Amino acid sequence: MLYSVNGYPEEDEIVLCKVTKIYPNSVFVDLLEYEGKFGIIHISEVSPGRIRNLRDFVSIGRQIVCKVLRVDEQKGHIDLSLRRVNSNQRREKLEEVKQEMKAEQLLKNLATKLKKPADQIYKEVTDKVFKEYSHLYLAFKDIVSEEFNLEELGIKKDLANEIKEAVLEKFKPKKIIIEGEIKIQTFAPNGVNKVKNVLIKIEKISDTISLSYLGAGRYRIHIEDFEYKNAEKTLAEVIKLLEDFNDKVSTGTFIREKSD
Repeated sequence: MLYSVNGYPEEDEIVLCKVTKIYPNSVFVDLLEYEGKFGIIHISEVSPGRIRNLRDFVSIGRQIVCKVLRVDEQKGHIDLSLRRVNSNQRREKLEEVKQEMKAEQLLKNLATKLKKPADQIYKEVTDKVFKEYSHLYLAFKDIVSEEFNLEELGIKKDLANEIKEAVLEKFKPKKIIIEGEIKIQTFAPNGVNKVKNVLIKIEKISDTISLSYLGAGRYRIHIEDFEYKNAEKTLAEVIKLLEDFNDKVSTGTFIREKSD
C-alpha cells in the first residue's frame, strides 16, 4: 500500500495496523497509514475478559483494525485498542483500504502502459489530489459521477485523460437489479380505478422502477439502482403499497425473482 500520511492520527480515529511485536502484556504495531509511526495495545484493550495468551488473539505480521485512544506527540506514544472497534467500523475501514489499493493499482497499471515509474505517476497525481481529498479513491469516485476533473488541480491534460478513461472502466459501480412479479386482483365496484391508482403510486416511488403488463392482473417490476440499500428500500415501499391495497375484495402480492 502506497498511501501514507505525515503526522499523527487523531483520538478515536480508526486505523489499520500491522502487528510487529508481542509481549506478555502488550502488542506493538506499525500504523500502516502513518509513515514511521507505531502504537501499543495494552492487554486490556485486546479483547474483553481474561486473556491467558495474547497470541490466541494476534500474531506477528497480521493486519488489524484499531481505535486510537491517546496520542502523546512529545513522547511519540500512540495508545490503541483492538476490542473497542465494532464490526461496522472494521468493515468500513477494510473497505476503505480495499478501495484505496484498487485506486493505487489503477495508477500502477497506467504507469506500465505509459512506460513510466509507478512511484513517479503516483506522486505526480497524489501531490495534487491530496490537497482536496483524503484518499485517492474518493477523487476517482467523483470522476465517475462527473463532479471532479483532474485538470482543475493542475494535472497535465494527457495524463488526466488517461486516468479518467481507466477510472471510468474500473470504478463505475455495478447496477443492483431486483425483479419480480406483482399480481393485483379486485372485485371492488371501482376496481379499475383502484388498480390504476396503486400502479401509479408504485411508479412514483422512484424513477428506478419500471413496470410492464403481463396479462390477467400480472405485472413485471424491474428495480435498477447503484446502491443495494436504496434498491431494497424502494422494494419495501412497493410492498407497503400492495399491503395497503389489500382488503376483503382486493389482493396485491409480490413474488421476487431469484437472482443468479
